[in-house]
Amino acid sequence: MSTNLKYLSLGILVFQTTSLVLTMRYSRTLKEEGPRYLSSTAVVVAELLKIMACILLVYKDSKCSLRALNRVLHDEILNKPMETLKLAIPSGIYTLQNNLLYVALSNLDAATYQVTYQLKILTTALFSVSMLSKKLGVYQWLSLVILMTGVAFVQWPSDSQLDSKELSAGSQFVGLMAVLTACFSSGFAGVYFEKILKETKQSVWIRNIQLGFFGSIFGLMGVYIYDGELVSKNGFFQGYNQLTWIVVVLQALGGLVIAAVIKYADNILKGFATSLSIILSTLISYFWLQDFVPTRKISQVGWFAPVVPAT
Repeated sequence: MSTNLKYLSLGILVFQTTSLVLTMRYSRTLKEEGPRYLSSTAVVVAELLKIMACILLVYKDSKCSLRALNRVLHDEILNKPMETLKLAIPSGIYTLQNNLLYVALSNLDAATYQVTYQLKILTTALFSVSMLSKKLGVYQWLSLVILMTGVAFVQWPSDSQLDSKELSAGSQFVGLMAVLTACFSSGFAGVYFEKILKETKQSVWIRNIQLGFFGSIFGLMGVYIYDGELVSKNGFFQGYNQLTWIVVVLQALGGLVIAAVIKYADNILKGFATSLSIILSTLISYFWLQDFVPTRKISQVGWFAPVVPAT
């Protein structure tokens, strides 16, 4: 049963990752009249949807009894404040990471973003070794080195890029820095969350409620600090449309699927699953979004980007 859940969650993660990257990229580059939706508010709404979904799942596990649901939430969350506070650290990091993804996809094409973001496999492996005492073989470390080389080739400027405007280069630099920061935050938060999930007996849905609670708080703080003036002027849901809601739902789904993958597999295998979405994102970015023209270097990296198998 656990094996089936592992591969099912990995398959859903591949689909969710590919869909989220492409729809988020499209939503951030689509030209429409009026103000564009705020990424900070989208992060908060995604966290709230994740909490609602987890409460429904706990309600289902409680045999659809409101009294049992209330008892579980009270016993597992309110009566265990120290266990709940442990989730504040990864929650804050995940909130930062979610905002960075919007920044990255506003400044990079979907394919380049996907390949560069695979550096999180390296950071995850390093944190897994240091925090969970996992051991990686020689071929696994070698594949990580090849991955780093591949990402370097992707970011190496072509002749056309050298002749481009400075504004475009600056925009790409902002996107690259956002992705790199997200890679380190993803690696640490993912391994920390895995450590918590596998060292306690609490339900993965309870843990997601705790995670989403802190994520909502940190997210609202980000809205107030960075976009408070815009929200007061045009409203919290300014620029929201059907595509925006699809992005928000996919992001909320991602939090649930990732938690399931970490619970039934591990973070390195999660990196393997997300790597499979590179080819899909590259093809769709080229044929549908038409914002990516593959060169010989990027095509080689895209098709042969290595992954680290689970140990």
